[in-house]
Amino acid sequence: MRCTIAPLTIPTSMKKSPSSPLLFFASVVLFACSAAPLRAQLVRQDTVPQAQSPEASKQPPYGKRRISQEVQITGDQSWTDTGIDVQPGEHIVVTATGRLRYTDAKEDNGPDGITRGFKDLLRILPFNGAGRGALIGRVGEAEIAQPFLLGANRDVIAPVAGRLAIGINQANDDTGEGTYTVHIDIHAPDPNAAYHAVRQVKIISGVDPGAFAKLPRRIADKDGNLGDMVNFLILGSEDAMQKVFTAAGWVKVDADVRGTVLHGILESISKESYLTMPMSPLYLFGRQQDYGWAHAEPIKVVASRNHLRIWKAPFQVNGQTLWVGAATHDIGFERDERNNGVTHKIDPDIDLERDYVEKTLTSTGLVAEFTYVLPAEALREARTATGGSFRSDGRVLVLKLSDSTGNVSAKSSRLR
Repeated sequence: MRCTIAPLTIPTSMKKSPSSPLLFFASVVLFACSAAPLRAQLVRQDTVPQAQSPEASKQPPYGKRRISQEVQITGDQSWTDTGIDVQPGEHIVVTATGRLRYTDAKEDNGPDGITRGFKDLLRILPFNGAGRGALIGRVGEAEIAQPFLLGANRDVIAPVAGRLAIGINQANDDTGEGTYTVHIDIHAPDPNAAYHAVRQVKIISGVDPGAFAKLPRRIADKDGNLGDMVNFLILGSEDAMQKVFTAAGWVKVDADVRGTVLHGILESISKESYLTMPMSPLYLFGRQQDYGWAHAEPIKVVASRNHLRIWKAPFQVNGQTLWVGAATHDIGFERDERNNGVTHKIDPDIDLERDYVEKTLTSTGLVAEFTYVLPAEALREARTATGGSFRSDGRVLVLKLSDSTGNVSAKSSRLR
């Protein structure tokens, strides 16, 4: 099953040669809004949540200083490998000086960046929570590591082990003139550090054949037509589940809130507004998804978006909340065989999206354990209700969050 756009007819001229991804996006939005009201809107916060970046310490680091290094970054560099490998819980203490100048800016800026304005609606920045030209960092693989703010002076606690890179919060085709001088100190973790290395294990207690026997293998549309397969499970409280997705750069999309994509764009000057393309309600356990999450670059979201739906299971596993999810990757558009409308086309190799979920969530330092389970009579190939096909090795990803021991959400199984 895929994210379904309200049935519409796209003019032939737009199909053949959209002049730009942005114009194509705007056209799709306007046609969709005129055809029918949309049922998905971004759920945002006015401030960047703390979980969106590694924890920033307000106290001086207690651990012994392990590394001290100075790096210079010029305005034409996006990311610089510091050559420093950090461990979970270590303090990354940064002090930066210097100035950059952007040709269209009114004045120079320092490592804290330029305050974001309305023009930033269309500017793609690596870290949406900071201004253009800000000094930022990341730990781990470039493809999945979430950038975080460093600025002129900051003490950040590393969420996971990995290589530290620092960069400038700017688009590849929009570079500043000038240099930042960055002094980096790495301090050992504080006692009882919150972050620990994630463990890949063979078995997670309670996630056994008995639990899988209670789980549907596929989700369905409102008419009961079967669609995407259930391909991941999460053990953890509701708060922990939301925190790990937010920390991994996923954006919450609520299918129960009435609104329009256009309204979402005009209301926000952040790149997350582009992720509000409709996520249609689909069903598991007799109800539509409790949460929808999307992960994508702005502009490109029209044709490409990582997205998933998640339901709270009507039973617990060893006294812990179980979340059941289906994740797919939009890669374009195709005809919906149910109504001849336009719908998103998913990558038929859905295991790639399952693995993407694993990589992004485990990169946060908020996952304690993960494993892959091959259930009995595993689903390996099928077609969605809209006519597309998909394939899988049949394995289901299982993640146990760091706080999951005995921490069960107080909300009822019907969240929305």
